[in-house]
Amino acid sequence: MKEMRTDVKKTEFEWLDEEICFIEKKMRENQKIFQETVPAAASCQLVYPAEENRDWTASFWIGLLYLAKELSGTTDFDETIAQQFASFRHRLEKKIELETHDIGFLYQLSAVAAYKTTGNPIAKKMAIQAADLLMERYLPAAQIIQAWGDLTDPKQKGRMIIDCLMNLPLLYFATEATGEEKYKQVAYAHARQTQKYIVRNNATTYHTYYFDHQTGQPRYGRTQQGYSDESCWARGQAWGIYGFTLSYLYTGDASFLDTAKRLADYFIQQLPKDKVCYWDLVFKEGSHEEKDSSAAAIAVCGLLELSRQLPLSDGKRIFYEENAQLILENLQREYTTKDCPQSNGLLLHGVYDKNSQKGVDECMIWGDYFYTEAITRVAKSWFSYW
Repeated sequence: MKEMRTDVKKTEFEWLDEEICFIEKKMRENQKIFQETVPAAASCQLVYPAEENRDWTASFWIGLLYLAKELSGTTDFDETIAQQFASFRHRLEKKIELETHDIGFLYQLSAVAAYKTTGNPIAKKMAIQAADLLMERYLPAAQIIQAWGDLTDPKQKGRMIIDCLMNLPLLYFATEATGEEKYKQVAYAHARQTQKYIVRNNATTYHTYYFDHQTGQPRYGRTQQGYSDESCWARGQAWGIYGFTLSYLYTGDASFLDTAKRLADYFIQQLPKDKVCYWDLVFKEGSHEEKDSSAAAIAVCGLLELSRQLPLSDGKRIFYEENAQLILENLQREYTTKDCPQSNGLLLHGVYDKNSQKGVDECMIWGDYFYTEAITRVAKSWFSYW
């Protein structure tokens, strides 16, 4: 095993060209399999099965295709992108499995990405239609967007989760596209409630939080995928770093930037020697628990965006950038599938949901996406899909 870097020094990225070639090769191989289908959320024995476009994770594949197109500078991925785009258009028209706040994930990386990269007016229309669906999940009394499930189900009503911060850019985009402030107002209200109730005083985060959907009164925090209700689920903390930074970008509310910094500081403080987090930040160096490379990849993107938004006078700007570089360098060195040719994934050692033993120590399709986004961010001046 190669010696890992644990000091915080500026990375030279001597490996970058080789890594881009690795990603492009894997993407070219995968697009032969996933034309109208998509990779499942998690691999099985390091191989993604093909499935229909129905899950919340379906858009990470088309997002990867757009990134591969940008990294390669070719039209090699255009045909597959077109087929995937048609699939998302059909899913929206038929409202297939869209009873979720993850409409944001689904149509940010399909419709919004398409519009930002090509100016396609159909993509713009799709994004606004998807934003309208997401708006239906807003509970005015609680000022939150309900996470999962049937809006009439009392067991589901009133629940928000930290992941939803990454769904809000769809609403911010809709305001920019239409000039109607209602989308941004809902996104802003939800972000403020997330900031107030999901972020704890010690800069850790709940995964989920419940409100009385009728009165709007806060009830309690829980976890669905973390170690315990009071621990700090790594992927949730990473969503928070990235998501609060994005809400600052769209609203100018500097408190979101401050919150993102607090979450980033805690995340970095808990990292083991190789800088790749365990699936819950409660676990420390030497633990026998699994790492979550997907959470690490999300955190890299969040830290890079956070660094970009901070002024030159902020001493933390370089700190976040250098830690992002260290995490990314160690991911490419020890966590990719370069030595596992049988795998169609990119990142090893991800965790979907340890509590239900779902996707444990496997490739995660969102891990692959955010890893590739991170590579894109350091390789070129990237016009963010978010």
